[in-house]
Amino acid sequence: MAIAALELLYVLGGLVALRLAWQVLEWGWLSPRRLGRALRSEGLRGTAYRFPAGDAKEEERLLAAARTKPMPLLSHAISARVEPLVHNAIQEHGKIWMVWLGPTPRVILSDAKLVREVLSKFGHFQKRKLPSNFIKLIAQGLTVHEGEKWALHRKIIKPAFHLEKLKKMLPAFTACTSELMGRWEDSIGCDKAREIDVWPELQDLTGDAISRAAFGSSLTEGRRIFRIQSEQVQIANGMTNLYIPGYTYLPTKLNRKIKANAREVEALLRGIITKREIAMKNGHADDSDLLGMLMQSNIEESHDGSGSSKPVMTMEDIIGELKLFYFAGMETTSVLLTWTLVVLSMHPEWQDRAREEVLQVFGKNEPDINGTNNLKVMTMVLYEVLRLYPPVPVLDRQTYKEIELGGVKYPPGVTLLLPIVTIHHDPDVWGEDVDEFRPERFANGISKASKDAPAFFPFGWGPRICIGQNFALLEAKVALAMILQRFSFGLSPSYTHAPFAVSTLQPDHGAQIVLKKI
Repeated sequence: MAIAALELLYVLGGLVALRLAWQVLEWGWLSPRRLGRALRSEGLRGTAYRFPAGDAKEEERLLAAARTKPMPLLSHAISARVEPLVHNAIQEHGKIWMVWLGPTPRVILSDAKLVREVLSKFGHFQKRKLPSNFIKLIAQGLTVHEGEKWALHRKIIKPAFHLEKLKKMLPAFTACTSELMGRWEDSIGCDKAREIDVWPELQDLTGDAISRAAFGSSLTEGRRIFRIQSEQVQIANGMTNLYIPGYTYLPTKLNRKIKANAREVEALLRGIITKREIAMKNGHADDSDLLGMLMQSNIEESHDGSGSSKPVMTMEDIIGELKLFYFAGMETTSVLLTWTLVVLSMHPEWQDRAREEVLQVFGKNEPDINGTNNLKVMTMVLYEVLRLYPPVPVLDRQTYKEIELGGVKYPPGVTLLLPIVTIHHDPDVWGEDVDEFRPERFANGISKASKDAPAFFPFGWGPRICIGQNFALLEAKVALAMILQRFSFGLSPSYTHAPFAVSTLQPDHGAQIVLKKI
């Protein structure tokens, strides 16, 4: 009997091993071969698939080579440094070309019209699939939802980012920036000027602002969540792009750390949400912060008209959206502000024009919502910085069914690579001065700024355009206005111009600025 049972276990183990072997063969060899043949039959050209990493090693080599030397100090031509594989492919082969991310074909679409079409077709494409448990541990929410769930969540969340709601978050922005300005003034003291690396300073500023705007009275817990989510982002940045099935389930030190961080964040968020639910039941609703607005909107959307209410978004859904808010938002505004200070240091004439406008609108008073809407020069400056240094240099979408795009039929399982940084630096779209800092190109708005309009995608495009873009731009305007009111600034001799794409487009060696009190 024991021998028979043992034999059965061997047979079952063999079947499991065969199944796993077949899955690996399908994932790493058979599927990419089928997809490659299908795409080539449509006339697409590109590199040949190399098992198992595709072009990942070549991309890694090019990125490493780019990081060994900085860019010329006043150059904004960053595309070749930030996305060298994509840049080289476009320069050599044209705006549509195929490369490989592991066993997945990536079709580069560096044509603004095709990018608009991809981003505008809701339900025809989906975000590139990552390990589901990895996403759950770090961030969920709108960015990973698809179909009806995405539409419903966006409908509930969107009211929190209307202009009237953003007015309630303005005090969080001004309070955080005032504290930072005070620290900078104290550090300068009686000196005429002082060098400060503004990159970590502005990360802390936007993280603190998010904590206050999201949680208000629960600021201490909010700051702790920010610190943990920052660590999660850093861990994610260090992980490979090549997804190996089952890797995230292994009990490695890194995986255990990610899971421990996720458990702490979820426990903190659950506690904050529970306290708010109790307060709302007792008639003490607070909709002055993002969490309060989100919960109130959820209640309103959930009412079924019969006098009862069943929440559309569960506790887990709200936790996922708040985690995403940190994950997606904590660096976006800080990188925008950092590159804006760097660029205005390179172009002091525009720094003077922006300061003159701020003083004309606000004097030495704190910014208000109406005044920020009148900052025309600052808006042009921020748009031009977003064009030259887009926070997210590349977007992607994945086909899950056969679809025709630009006369080509794409089978399921193909990643469409949308190189925003390359399109933003395309002379065919923006003119021969494409790599020059010329904010006046946005004087008549986004639609008139480029030849192939619109070709400006710093927050995406179409139905899935970043829901927090107004939040980010308002926060950036407030912070930049308050900096310009109190300081003039220029590049430090120790600054090295080295834009580098991690989760966002960051200064590889910091952003050392010399500040002078006005």
